[in-house]
Amino acid sequence: MNSASGDKMPPMDLQPTARLRVLSGIRPTGQSFQLGNYVGAVRHWAAMQDEHECFFFLADLHALTEVPDPDRLRARTRESVAELLAMGVDPSRSTVFAQSHLPQHVELAWVLGCLAGFGEAQRMTQFKEKAAAGTPASVGLFTYPVLQAADILMYQASAVPIGEDQRQHLELTRDLAQRFNARYGETFALPQPYAARTGERIKDLQDPGRKMSKGIGGNGTVWVLDDPGTVTKKIKSAVTDTGREVLAGEDKAGITNLLTILSVATGRPVRDLELAYAGKGYGDFKADVAQAVVELFTPIRARYAQLAADPGHLDGVLAQGAAQAGAVAEKTMADVRERIGLLAPARQAC
Repeated sequence: MNSASGDKMPPMDLQPTARLRVLSGIRPTGQSFQLGNYVGAVRHWAAMQDEHECFFFLADLHALTEVPDPDRLRARTRESVAELLAMGVDPSRSTVFAQSHLPQHVELAWVLGCLAGFGEAQRMTQFKEKAAAGTPASVGLFTYPVLQAADILMYQASAVPIGEDQRQHLELTRDLAQRFNARYGETFALPQPYAARTGERIKDLQDPGRKMSKGIGGNGTVWVLDDPGTVTKKIKSAVTDTGREVLAGEDKAGITNLLTILSVATGRPVRDLELAYAGKGYGDFKADVAQAVVELFTPIRARYAQLAADPGHLDGVLAQGAAQAGAVAEKTMADVRERIGLLAPARQAC
């Protein structure tokens, strides 16, 4: 799909020498983050910190579309900071903050919402999918992509790590930026999708036809904070396929998913793993996958326990991140307010 200007939106090829601004967010929902979050997002966040100027945020305002328990949302937001740090996000090299700590996000979302067409918002497929899956079909869910556009444009991000299911939202973001720039003058950079070095998509262990999800959970989801026994039980009970060959293929979705997981956990190519398990059955293979995932998450779980024991430190990380992000956000909003004609408040004489 093309943007409004007709320009294609190819993944941005980020070179090690580039110091581009990258932004990404994740909702503080679910029991914890899950294997797919780590593989598809957070490990890449950690890897890009030395090369790029990174802004990573907990999307707690987006989480409200699920109508979470208030106490649980507060707890999960702090826990999520600990998980991100345990998985390699470094607040000394990245800006880490909570979305709700910066009211500029909501302010810009309203401005952009006044430029967005009802029809283009209606075409966002995630609204239909989430509503069909049980998320309340609220106005908030309907306008979710507009707030997401505000998140991105606020920080003049050059690149945004996204999955294929978010590409439509990024295209809307670019369309809104172009519309604003055309009407009020050049204000927003046009973000490109960040081209991750690997594109593994981890699927649900019980239904490999869909991706692993925090929202679905159950035995098909491996949580980063699962204890070793639980990880092993879930992987050993994962859905497989007919036959005994440990081979990837379109007709072997379950085994392909497990091969992908083992490849990520060990760093070995899938083809090498297929050769290594030639002539072996699913039992030994699943046991090895489980052990590899346990070893992958053991240091993360240990580091998480240390971080979670010091909530004051986690709150300090968010406060530092809000101050850093706030300086950028307020500059953007000062420009936006002036260009759209909002009257600045008068300053009272001391």
